[in-house]
Amino acid sequence: MTTQSPCIKKTPAGTALTEIVLLVFRLDGALMDAAEKIAAPAGLTAARWRVLGAVLSEPRTVADIARNMGVARQSVQRLSDALVAEGLLTMNDNPAHKTARLATPTPSGRVAIANLSDRQTRWANLIGAGFDIQSLDEHMRVLKHLIASVEKNHASIE
Repeated sequence: MTTQSPCIKKTPAGTALTEIVLLVFRLDGALMDAAEKIAAPAGLTAARWRVLGAVLSEPRTVADIARNMGVARQSVQRLSDALVAEGLLTMNDNPAHKTARLATPTPSGRVAIANLSDRQTRWANLIGAGFDIQSLDEHMRVLKHLIASVEKNHASIE
């Protein structure tokens, strides 16, 4: 005979957060679809664009990229290996760590990103036009707070 644990009742905040999570999942799908369409003419996928974009301003390790993107390190490693094979990314020695090399876009990688920049800017301007800047700033603040809270409480998941 098995015993069932008592059902925990969701608080109003828990219910609202669950709805937000479901909307964020839907938004993630829509954003990835848009990113695929933006990246394709530059010869990239959305995932490869994300990895290249993560190292445009400064070199980063695969682990750092994965952490910032919230994905598995192995996924970023596979994408990085493919980008290296295509001549879009290079892995350089890391003075701070013997084995964790630093990913940096090659000149060809920078050209690929530059080739999709106008498409991404037009898309962002189109979507952003439906909002006032104060509203976008508030949404950004709330999302950053949610991310911090989820990351802080990650270990409490049973």
